[in-house]
Amino acid sequence: MLKRIRLKEENILSKSQYPFTIPALSNLGSLDFKSKVTFFVGENGSGKSTLLEAISYQCQFNTAGGGRNNSYDVHSSQSDLGEYLQLSWSPTKLTNGFFLRAESFYQFATHIDQLDELDLKKKYGSYGGKSLLEQSHGESFLSLFLHRFKGEAIYLLDEPEAALSPQRQLSFLRILHDLAETEDCQFIIATHSPILLGYPNATILSFDGDQIEETEYENTEHYQITKYFLQYREKMLKDIFEEEDM
Repeated sequence: MLKRIRLKEENILSKSQYPFTIPALSNLGSLDFKSKVTFFVGENGSGKSTLLEAISYQCQFNTAGGGRNNSYDVHSSQSDLGEYLQLSWSPTKLTNGFFLRAESFYQFATHIDQLDELDLKKKYGSYGGKSLLEQSHGESFLSLFLHRFKGEAIYLLDEPEAALSPQRQLSFLRILHDLAETEDCQFIIATHSPILLGYPNATILSFDGDQIEETEYENTEHYQITKYFLQYREKMLKDIFEEEDM
């Protein structure tokens, strides 16, 4: 299991350049992982995806999305932070796993289709038996989670809710529970979903301040804004529209 990451500040020449212009990353220091499921939360640009990608780089997964054996390129998929991280594992390093980038999943699915040297059964066996491109976006994500993800591995997921309806997010929570509790998998997930964040006993790390800090589910903006909207929808919409008209 991944227990800690450390920013190798001794290797940084200047913090005036990206990605160290992001406060949460510039002040990273070290970060401990206390549970099998950890969520990264924060506004767009707060550094959560950048850190997830850097962990993927250190795990030797394809930073375009995929595992160690998936070799293809996507523009701007290189990790600007990866070489500055040190990962600590206990009791042993996990070498199996997968990095899901929702934004480049189509390219990953195309890459699988282009593996001509494999017979169809072997090629698609880990994805429900048929091409990911022949499944809906949500179906292809669930096929990946159900068939490719297996025990004693680390899974790094960047906004997996992007393709999942609320009902399928609930289905994913069941898959997540089964893999974490019965197959000894570890998950680190960057998300905006208040449904996924409700997973019990997970660690939630907020990137919205100058430092990455652990927070409670009820204290996240995702929970608070969603709850307020559901309770006071008409008032909230009225306030938003009046603000736009000013």
